[in-house]
Amino acid sequence: MRLDIVTLFPDYLAPLDLSLIGKARRAGLLDVHVHNLRDFTHDRHRTVDDTPFGGGAGMVMKPEPWARALAHVTAAGAQAGMPRPHLIVPGPGGIPLTQALARQLAQEPWLVFACGRYEGIDERVYEHAADRMPVTVVSLGDYVLNGGEVAVLVMVEAIGRLLPGVIGNPDSLVEESHEDGLLEYPVYTKPAVWDDDGVERAVPDVLLSGNHGAIAAWRHTQRVQRTVSRRPDLLGAVAATGALADLEAAMATPADAPELLVLQRACWLAEGRIADAWTIPPLAETLEDVVSGLSEWRTWVWRSGGRLVVSGRGRPSPNDPTIWELGRLMVAPDLQGRGLGRELLTFVESAAPQDTMSLWLNTGEHSVRNQRMYKKAGYRLLPGPPTYPGTVEFAKSARSRRRRLPGRADLGTVDR
Repeated sequence: MRLDIVTLFPDYLAPLDLSLIGKARRAGLLDVHVHNLRDFTHDRHRTVDDTPFGGGAGMVMKPEPWARALAHVTAAGAQAGMPRPHLIVPGPGGIPLTQALARQLAQEPWLVFACGRYEGIDERVYEHAADRMPVTVVSLGDYVLNGGEVAVLVMVEAIGRLLPGVIGNPDSLVEESHEDGLLEYPVYTKPAVWDDDGVERAVPDVLLSGNHGAIAAWRHTQRVQRTVSRRPDLLGAVAATGALADLEAAMATPADAPELLVLQRACWLAEGRIADAWTIPPLAETLEDVVSGLSEWRTWVWRSGGRLVVSGRGRPSPNDPTIWELGRLMVAPDLQGRGLGRELLTFVESAAPQDTMSLWLNTGEHSVRNQRMYKKAGYRLLPGPPTYPGTVEFAKSARSRRRRLPGRADLGTVDR
């Protein structure tokens, strides 16, 4: 891959000689050329900027030096036998840099990076370049930098490391953060027990078990948990397994509230009939109640063919954040009996924050099927009167180490 970088500060790109990217350059895997924009000016002061038309603060980079620089770069690449390049311009107004985009750009034979400064590059430069090559503006995030050099360093590393031969062990790329929409699982090395100034910090037992199936399951759970806790916006169908993974997943928004209201009434209709209780929250709530619940709970929805068919929610208990409360585990009646409910339960459990000690949920006292599923999933029935009449409550430890589950007085309340 050939990379050309046009900048006012060539020395800023010196880190590209270091680490794996530097090694890849020396091995001929990356052919990097850095160009000083001032070399393409003709006045004695080597001017590259001027005041903006229409007024305003700051300076704007002039079009003429950029046109000359791009002409020089494309001519040099063409002489080397390269096809037409793809121009990448770092800027806060561009498309986000994602792992998927990095993989896409890693397939390109030739990238040219234009490092803007000041208030940006004259807009006509983009038009000029677009007549000659593909142009993409790429943003690192929703913030502003002084110039594009930092962003180019990030992009070259993100793209370059994906080229064959740059990373010694290609398996290292398989389960990294963002490779399949999830963040990476936590990693550990020796010693198995670290004495941290008198505090013993142990590696999770499952990683020492030698049971590769259990390790893989643990790692997947950790990836889902970490993604939902730190980056719920990344949630997609990849965060689920089995039949649930075949559906389109997303975090719920107020726009989903009407369909959520219909789904919960459909799911609780049979329970209301059996219990002869039509005032239970899922049946009695208004649309405004559902919208309000979205601000109190992390709520996920799954769609099939555009139809909302599965939903579940969870939250740290308002009274004890080490308790993860699960609620509104709903599967459309026509899709029940396919294992989606068990998968949904596992998913919402895995979304609990790292410091969660116990899991809690409730269901109707006549919901025999739900109670059986919860017991098979390791929950135990909590003794004593329920928070809501006509319901039963369940809890289980959220961690492998043994810990007494909290009593009802410590649990706080939640509507079903």
